[in-house]
Amino acid sequence: MANHYYNADDLRKFSTVGEYQKPMADKFFAWYGEVFAEGNLTAREKSLIALAVAHAVQCPYCIDAYSSDAFEKGWSEGQMMEAVHVASAIKGGAALVHGVQMMNKVKEIAM
Repeated sequence: MANHYYNADDLRKFSTVGEYQKPMADKFFAWYGEVFAEGNLTAREKSLIALAVAHAVQCPYCIDAYSSDAFEKGWSEGQMMEAVHVASAIKGGAALVHGVQMMNKVKEIAM
């Protein structure tokens, strides 16, 4: 059996992260719950945003969790993939715009 850095079973253990620091974990989970509660955005909308962000930050646990959550909340496969493309475009653009920093530096040292 191959060892993997990310273990899918660990997602089910997320609630145990407070074992070594319960007060901070309690605060995190209270805040997390509030973030995903109905507000100006619906819980359904927040789920699709979370799916896109999960891809941008490349968290396999989050991708698993929010793929399931978004699908269960009624988003279609096409809508979910479009959200992934939006996240990818923003992440790609963010990397590319830093090319201006490189250009500035090269111009500075070339003078």
